[in-house]
Amino acid sequence: MCVFIFIVVTALFSNCHSVHTDKRPNIVFVLADDYGFHDIGYHGSEIKTPNLDRLAEGGVKLENYYIQPICTPSRSQLMSGRYQIHTGLQHGIIWPPQPNALPRDSPTLADKLKQAGYSTHAVGKWHLGFYKEEYLPTRRGFDSYYGYLTGSEDYYTHRKCSGRHSDLSGQWEDFDSGRRWCGLDFHDNEKPVFNESGVYSAQLFTERAISIVKNHDQTKPFFLYLAYQSVHAPLQVPKQYLKQYSFIKNHKRKLYAGMVSCMDEGVRNLTDALKVTGQWNNTILIFSTDNGGQIHSGGNNWPLRGWKGSLWEGGVHGVGFVHGPMLRQKGVVNSEMIHISDWYPTLVGLAGGNLNGTKPLDGFDQWETISQGKPSPRKELLHNIDILYPKVGKPMFTDTFDTRIRAALRVGDWKIITGNPGNSSWIPPPDVSQDAPLSHPRVDEKKNVWLFNITDDPNEHRDLSNLHPNIVHTLLDQLLSYNNTAVPPRFPPSDPRCDPKLHGGVWGPWE
Repeated sequence: MCVFIFIVVTALFSNCHSVHTDKRPNIVFVLADDYGFHDIGYHGSEIKTPNLDRLAEGGVKLENYYIQPICTPSRSQLMSGRYQIHTGLQHGIIWPPQPNALPRDSPTLADKLKQAGYSTHAVGKWHLGFYKEEYLPTRRGFDSYYGYLTGSEDYYTHRKCSGRHSDLSGQWEDFDSGRRWCGLDFHDNEKPVFNESGVYSAQLFTERAISIVKNHDQTKPFFLYLAYQSVHAPLQVPKQYLKQYSFIKNHKRKLYAGMVSCMDEGVRNLTDALKVTGQWNNTILIFSTDNGGQIHSGGNNWPLRGWKGSLWEGGVHGVGFVHGPMLRQKGVVNSEMIHISDWYPTLVGLAGGNLNGTKPLDGFDQWETISQGKPSPRKELLHNIDILYPKVGKPMFTDTFDTRIRAALRVGDWKIITGNPGNSSWIPPPDVSQDAPLSHPRVDEKKNVWLFNITDDPNEHRDLSNLHPNIVHTLLDQLLSYNNTAVPPRFPPSDPRCDPKLHGGVWGPWE
């Protein structure tokens, strides 16, 4: 459900082709969906990503960079700079029939950049709610929008079917086939797009991003948020991208690899457009994933443990890098702790904006850490606390955080996981032989506490909870402190008024 992040930040430097009069950076943020840790070339992947690799090698690789395990939470933290426990989005994603959205009680990243004088554009996947018009991207700080309001659409027909509904406990049940809601989910600003059926979404999104770059008035800065649908399921890609992967025998992996290559090509085409328009030498680019790869849909997070949806590193440790002339250090690896919520204050700071009017942020301005290699201001990271997730086992202690609750916290080198962390396997990539061994550890069904030193054990092989009960208790106290600041999770049941049949066959606002 989720996603990849790529940011481009453009600053005015002397360039004979540039006509910029505003010396603040342009910002282009590209977010990739369900892109696995192992699936970029420089992490040893068999998938070819020459353009992403080249940008990363010439910039700063973020190797202690964290996102959320699924789509909506990552996007909400990017756009709000706040943990999902503070926005009510700590349980699951926003499903199409749900009357739910990122609350309007604090400005979005786009709002703040627009306030700073930027033109703002969003292309691709939104997935932050749309049941009321006030939650549409064009009502959340973006001057223009082109893309999908929900997620996992067909890449060619741009249609989405939702076969689930919820009750107030947060549990979901399958609809029978006669009660599914299906409709087109493709919008240009606030109008549906009916005439692009048969055209692959990654190519459409790249073309629109290029159009924005080429038509931009360079006398003012811009913010372009390019959130690819790629490489989320369904596994679909034009055949020409599969030819180079004939050696991959696993069918899902082959399709996934082709999808990655198409996305990589899109990034190249966008950077070419920036060069043609004289803006490349003024550009800083940041790339990131939105969550771990989905093993069942061709993705891979090797050598990390777990995958999309889990609180293991494979679900939350993202791919990220920064490229551009504003960097004081280049060609380096940065191992400082950085989180997706940090982009909010970092980019507002780069834009010369201010944080007035925002609720308390959980993100930190990381620009000096990224550009100069200074220590990160972030010393800890709350992965999540989800009180709606089914509880596991018995509390380890009675005077602190309830270990039956699904949660995870990183403080310095230490990471604690409680409750049900999700699938705990180490999955090697399905290689050319299709015979890679799988490692599925046996986990006590009643166990609900794990402790790891992530610096010494980044792949979470050695649970130290029994050896360090005092550290466990200290971290549980910190989880309790965070939980005391949480707002109630919002995960409403589906609303039949969402049915696209009631709205011209299109997913869109229904209240």
